[in-house]
Amino acid sequence: MQTPEVIAALAALAQETRNQCIFGTAASSHDEWHIICHGRPQFRNHSPLDESTMTSSVNDQSKTIRWGILGTGRIASDFAEALHVTPGAELVAVASRTLDKAQEFGDKYHVDACYGTYQELADADGVDAIYIGTPHPMHVENALMALHGGKAVLCEKPFTINRREAEQVVELARSKGLFLMEAMWSRFMPSIVEVKRIIASGEIGKVHQFSADFGFRATVNPAHRVHNMALGGGALLDLGIYPLSLAADLLGPISSVYAQAELGATGADAQTTFLMKHQNGGVSVGLCSVLADTPKELIVSGELGYIRMNAPFHHSQSISVVLSNGTKRSIDTPHIGNGYTYEAIEVMRCMHAGLIESPRMTHAETLALMGWLDTIRAQIGVSYPADE
Repeated sequence: MQTPEVIAALAALAQETRNQCIFGTAASSHDEWHIICHGRPQFRNHSPLDESTMTSSVNDQSKTIRWGILGTGRIASDFAEALHVTPGAELVAVASRTLDKAQEFGDKYHVDACYGTYQELADADGVDAIYIGTPHPMHVENALMALHGGKAVLCEKPFTINRREAEQVVELARSKGLFLMEAMWSRFMPSIVEVKRIIASGEIGKVHQFSADFGFRATVNPAHRVHNMALGGGALLDLGIYPLSLAADLLGPISSVYAQAELGATGADAQTTFLMKHQNGGVSVGLCSVLADTPKELIVSGELGYIRMNAPFHHSQSISVVLSNGTKRSIDTPHIGNGYTYEAIEVMRCMHAGLIESPRMTHAETLALMGWLDTIRAQIGVSYPADE
């Protein structure tokens, strides 16, 4: 159950929304992706995708996946916008902590079933999958609730507050044979797919280094979620998860980490940097901050050159390839709108295939990353009520 501190913090949490519109679909789990614009594939100059490699995915499936959204904050709004233009998806239900908020959200996004408790959504008939977009400390309770209700779950990052909580959720999903995935949307974007293709081609040689930064100047209000310990505040869980997850995605499993941080007045990390070694060789560095507005670039370097995911790297629309022989080129990796549709499509692809986890974001990798977040927090001296 939520602690009094979490409940009080949630009561003060402002709900933000923004309107964006996206189109997109993925072809397969083998890194074949394409963009859908007004119902047909669109190809651009320097596109990493060849029309002959395209295969169909969700569009060929007769069963629509009926989605519910748990939470009505900004990121839930982003996901709702995505679902409305995701092939094979239907947004049918939403739940908030109050019925008024759920109905307000439902009116905006044309959702008929609106619930004033999360439990009602978990128990609702006619819902196949639930997206969890609540604050970090609520993820474990919300995910367990949805799984107990027999629903597939897409849970926002960070997956939980710590690995112990994550293990509870994964264990329940596996025991019930239900699909479960961490919503690390950047792993499914066309830009990261193209980076992985170039690395696999050998064009930049064996990869040895990775660096990524993610920082912005946040509000100084100590009650805001980025500073509030009761809400899992701090740069690491909110922003550091991006370089951590993508470093593991591109360089392979992590073998060790060393971190340093500057803590704020509330005890949350205001900025953190971490240096990692990887089991297959290579080193990576990640930086995150709520004090500094950083370049927000990702660079992966090999023996023959490097690839830059241009800012903002977590949903980059172009990448640059620079080789040691002086060759340079830019590749467009467009996504339409905010990009959240790609992770939704992966969930639906896996559900149609009868999978309980995605090969692109496995349970084992989510647990490993949560463990490394725990290790970093232990090194920098950050703990949350859920750790007690």
